[in-house]
Amino acid sequence: MVKNLPLTCPKCRSVNRATTIAELPISHTTETFVKRVKDLQIKPAATSTKPHQVRPKTTNKELWSTSPEHKCRISSLINDCEEKLSQLVKYGETLKDWTTEHLQLQDRLKEQNQAAIDLLKQETTIVVDMTTEGEDGKRQLEAMLGSLDTVNSEQSSTKIDDVNHCSMDTEVWIQKCQKVFPDASTVHTSVKVKNTISEALERMTTVPGATAVPYWEDSTLTIMEKVKDLGRPGIRRVVEAGRVSAVLEDQVGRRYCKITRRDGRLYLHTLRPTPAHTPLPTPTYTIKHSTVMDALDSSSTLVFLDLGWKGSTKGRVHIRLRPDTPLGRQFTLLCTGQNGHTFAGTNMLVVGFKGKSQEFVAGGDYEFNDGRGGVSLLPDLQDEYQVSDRAGAVGSRWGPGRRDRGAQFVITTRDRSDGEKYSSIFG
Repeated sequence: MVKNLPLTCPKCRSVNRATTIAELPISHTTETFVKRVKDLQIKPAATSTKPHQVRPKTTNKELWSTSPEHKCRISSLINDCEEKLSQLVKYGETLKDWTTEHLQLQDRLKEQNQAAIDLLKQETTIVVDMTTEGEDGKRQLEAMLGSLDTVNSEQSSTKIDDVNHCSMDTEVWIQKCQKVFPDASTVHTSVKVKNTISEALERMTTVPGATAVPYWEDSTLTIMEKVKDLGRPGIRRVVEAGRVSAVLEDQVGRRYCKITRRDGRLYLHTLRPTPAHTPLPTPTYTIKHSTVMDALDSSSTLVFLDLGWKGSTKGRVHIRLRPDTPLGRQFTLLCTGQNGHTFAGTNMLVVGFKGKSQEFVAGGDYEFNDGRGGVSLLPDLQDEYQVSDRAGAVGSRWGPGRRDRGAQFVITTRDRSDGEKYSSIFG
């Protein structure tokens, strides 16, 4: 019920005498909807406070001013492109040539390997035939051996003839085996082919860093220059082939020495004189002798002496020197030949106290090669040296005070048992 009649509209002030809410001329649902719509305030879309920048149009005058620059850049790119295309053509031709070489090598390798296999098959066939022949002869001998116990006097003559004939055949077979096997050509060919292929494969797969891909810091190298750089032989290979030499040019003259590799070590050999204008053995890679010497460990020098007789090297002796002593420095100079004098080509002079505990060998006379010479290279050899009673010690033969023979040395070959020790030990 509506109380406090009559009702007055708050807007138009008209009077309504309705007694219930249903009698009011109002749609409350519509009113609610309209009210909600009015309450909605649609906010405008956010706009950037930054003013819109309009890209200025390029004028014909500006286009004309930049046109030569663009033309120059495009022309340069065209030239670079043509250069790279030319290099690619050359590189492609090189790849084709290499492919042909690989195929030729493959065919040659296959031929060599197949030839070795054919020889082995022939040898195997002969071995099988000889084995069968030998087994037959053995069975005949075994049968005759058993029948000899039952032979009577009437059969003895015939039986003995058979035994002699069979025995003779077996002896001939044994001699033939000894003479025919092994076939030298077959074995030699097989071993050579196997070793060559195995060494090549092992070299390709097990050498550390042998196939490392190089990195070029110089980006200016062309494609073919990089290919050529990759095709150069590795340093290890050229060293092992004896194609690396160290060269020294000083007041003595122009000299060179070999650099070799053995058991994982690099060896610098004695400097040898070479006449001026005489080329080194080719193809040879050279390095300055001073560069090699600078790379040595000055605190612990390892030198070597190659010992030989009858024109061939029989062994190599390694000596760890004390380079901080005058005798040690002098020994190094005579091993390298830097001062013009060297131990190379000299004799071991004598075996002292042979068979006794004081036994030693002596050498070092680079002047007369008979023990009368070997003058000191350094002005003063005096220093504090070690003493030793062990085999393998290297010391001065006459002591550091004997200048006329100061280069002569001894190598002890037995441990001393007399209670004495060698003095002036420097290695």
